[in-house]
Amino acid sequence: MSADERPLLDVGQIMKAHGLRGQVSVDLWTDRLERVAPGSVLDTDRGPLTVTSSIAHQARFLVSFAEIPDRTAAEKWRGVVLRAERLEDDDVIWIDDLFDAVVVTSDGVERGRVISIEQNPASDLMVLDTGALVPLTFVIDVEPHERITVDVPEGLFE
Repeated sequence: MSADERPLLDVGQIMKAHGLRGQVSVDLWTDRLERVAPGSVLDTDRGPLTVTSSIAHQARFLVSFAEIPDRTAAEKWRGVVLRAERLEDDDVIWIDDLFDAVVVTSDGVERGRVISIEQNPASDLMVLDTGALVPLTFVIDVEPHERITVDVPEGLFE
């Protein structure tokens, strides 16, 4: 799948209007703060939004978008999901690449197919069709939607 064919990633959501000048409170679902950096463009079902400023505020971000001029307009954007293109980063495991891939241990044993991802404070877990749970910290290689190689401690699959 080429970069042009990849679906946009959900990166946050507009929660509510803030103030009188069109700022909105954004719940950012990524740790990549460049998503709300001035000049970045986020896609929505209602069209693109261009960030003009942002600042961290109480576990969220207060963001001004060029397309939202005042509070009246900002109120109409409540609940809108923000999307962006995938950032190229070799150190990142993209969750959407894991689905339907076969998980194989470093010694070549197939352990099942990824059917979902479960959030966990220590490390998100791949849920396999066999019922096994595999922490993402054990992933050493990913071939998107095909094969995931893991290096797991002895006894994980028992």
